[in-house]
Amino acid sequence: MTSLPTRLAPLPLPPLPAIELEQLEDVSPAQPPGFLRLVRRRLRASYPDGTQSAPFLYDEVDRRAVDAVVIAAHFSEPGSGRWVYLRSALRPPVVFRDPARSPSAATDPRGSIWELPAGLVEPGEQSLEGVRRGAARELHEELGFDVEPEKLVELGPSAFPAPGFIAERHFFFAIEVDPRTRVEPGLDGSPLEAFGVVHALRLDDALALCRSGEIIDEKTELALRRLRELFP
Repeated sequence: MTSLPTRLAPLPLPPLPAIELEQLEDVSPAQPPGFLRLVRRRLRASYPDGTQSAPFLYDEVDRRAVDAVVIAAHFSEPGSGRWVYLRSALRPPVVFRDPARSPSAATDPRGSIWELPAGLVEPGEQSLEGVRRGAARELHEELGFDVEPEKLVELGPSAFPAPGFIAERHFFFAIEVDPRTRVEPGLDGSPLEAFGVVHALRLDDALALCRSGEIIDEKTELALRRLRELFP
């Protein structure tokens, strides 16, 4: 009889290189108030061998509320397993993406996409307790579930979705809900949320739609995979 191989413990990563960045100057352009602002810095890198780079410019995007919460609201149905709620989201950058700049323009969506409920962490919520409050608020606004913040379960560590141009950090939560308690979500008044659709589907089906490319939101796929790990 052939024995199955034992699962090996993950090997540790090597130490990160000791490279330090120094800001020489903030040269951000003057700009009117808006949701986003451009931050332009003149930087210099110092390397482990004692050398330094030439000064260089680096652009990033910032906003008043930089971090976000992502919530997987789920429930169990006898005979059909674990279910999860998604919500349609209208994302203008996706809608107006230039097909000529895409290697697969035919597959680019032109309208709303499916996501887990998510929202920004407001400046007054920048603590572990505040992040939970923000997640509970977003769950009520986008799905219509009223839950106590302490009932939310952390769904793995936080992550940076696009660290090359914004310091946004995502905080993931899961919450088991009773579908009978859901009410019509109040939303936040944004034109982009009007006429949004809330839909429950089996977790396995949602993951299959991620694999097929019908669910294209990365934070949603990551949270769904983490949720599956909780309920194998």
